[in-house]
Amino acid sequence: MLKIIISGCNGHMGRVVAELCGADPQIEVVAGFDVMGTSDREFPVFTAPSQFTGEADAVIDFSSPAALDGLLEFARVRKVPLVLATTGYSPEQVAQVGAAALDVPVFRSANMSLGINVLLELVKKAASVLGDSCDIEIVERHHRRKVDAPSGTALMIADAAAESCGHETEYVFERHSVRRSREKKEIGISAVRGGTIVGEHEIIFAGHDEVMEIKHTAYSREIFAQGAVEAAKFIAGVEKPGLYDMSFLVK
Repeated sequence: MLKIIISGCNGHMGRVVAELCGADPQIEVVAGFDVMGTSDREFPVFTAPSQFTGEADAVIDFSSPAALDGLLEFARVRKVPLVLATTGYSPEQVAQVGAAALDVPVFRSANMSLGINVLLELVKKAASVLGDSCDIEIVERHHRRKVDAPSGTALMIADAAAESCGHETEYVFERHSVRRSREKKEIGISAVRGGTIVGEHEIIFAGHDEVMEIKHTAYSREIFAQGAVEAAKFIAGVEKPGLYDMSFLVK
């Protein structure tokens, strides 16, 4: 049986992950990490990773960027693979993740939905064909509680389009301060925050007399939690240190 730790176990996503793991006969949740602690869970909860002394096959993290240092130290010392599903990391923290991946397997994705990662492949194909003749705009929509903007997924989509469009690119975030005509190299990224929108990402390829749109809508958080659980099953079986992502699951 796979022994899993849930980091951020008291949060919205952590609780969904715990429910899915509880219903999976292949998984046992052996502990949770959460700065608030708790007494209402079916497993022990620790306020810091260093407090856990048991055995685990992987950690699923849906917490906050502030928890990264403790998780990376835990993974390195205990040689436990990580699934990092948290978004909003700084460039310095992304570099820390890359350094840790030299010592232990780390699975990181800004979006754990399998559908989103299929969408990324579609964006790459569309950008390679239409990138020279179309303007690319990305619009993402999330609930009012989401702190980071644009979303990590929107940036993933922009990166996928940029690497495939065949010319120099520049990201433009919103347009209220841009007082000029749109340039060919621009990839526009706009963020909407409101209500209880789980997550929507729309990519627009606007050309001469035609528009193509690719869109993904998440109707519940369960799709992200399920993707993280599948990632944990994958990374627990990986022996070679390295940085892994959803492309290893959608091949």
